Amino acid sequence: MGQSFTTTSTTQLTMNKSPLAIIVPMLNEAPQLPELLTHLRQWQDRGCEIILVDGGSSDASTDLARAAGFTVIAAPQGRARQMNTGAKVARGDILLFLHADTRLPQEADVLVKAAVAGGNRIWGRFDVRLDGNHWTLPIVAWFMNQRSRLTGIATGDQAMFVRATDFKAMGGFADLPLMEDIELSTRLCRLSAPTCLSQKVATSARRWLENGVWQTIWLMWQLRWAFWRGTPAQILAERYR
Repeated sequence: MGQSFTTTSTTQLTMNKSPLAIIVPMLNEAPQLPELLTHLRQWQDRGCEIILVDGGSSDASTDLARAAGFTVIAAPQGRARQMNTGAKVARGDILLFLHADTRLPQEADVLVKAAVAGGNRIWGRFDVRLDGNHWTLPIVAWFMNQRSRLTGIATGDQAMFVRATDFKAMGGFADLPLMEDIELSTRLCRLSAPTCLSQKVATSARRWLENGVWQTIWLMWQLRWAFWRGTPAQILAERYR
């Protein structure tokens, strides 16, 4: 891993240890940022540490987030690199990685803390709901959740969480442009099975709707199969764009 990072406002970094750190990678999120920050505010008010990690936005994302009183740090562009940078400065006992277009359910902080409290489970994820009106989306989400339960593999859309000490001990996310969530899940499964929370995060279905639901399903399966067969993530990222 080993990326360097800079803080945009060191005084914003809380000195109090929080049980849960929510790390959000972002890049040019200005249009949806007000709604995202409103969502994050409730968790900040509940004592969670919120870290926004910017990958070089060319819009007003960082200014908007700082003006709203949130911690923003800079990192090399790439979701894995940004999340690793956030994890390095996080003070929470548990790290939760939240995509900018995903929203947590009520009591998510309580659920996450309970999921890794005691026992042998060190990580987990939520069930997912795709935010859209197309009739196929609930079916797609159901299959995503069931597949995850059967395989133990989670995706970033499911708001993965892990104990900070274990995440850091295993080196964090691999420096991949795609499939970093699949790769991390595979390594985490060697340490413990995930806690699969039935409460749902809501995530954007924009890609599914714009590119076609069935076409997207087919592409996702092709990419995962190719990754499992050893195709470099850099090549798969080009196909995903």
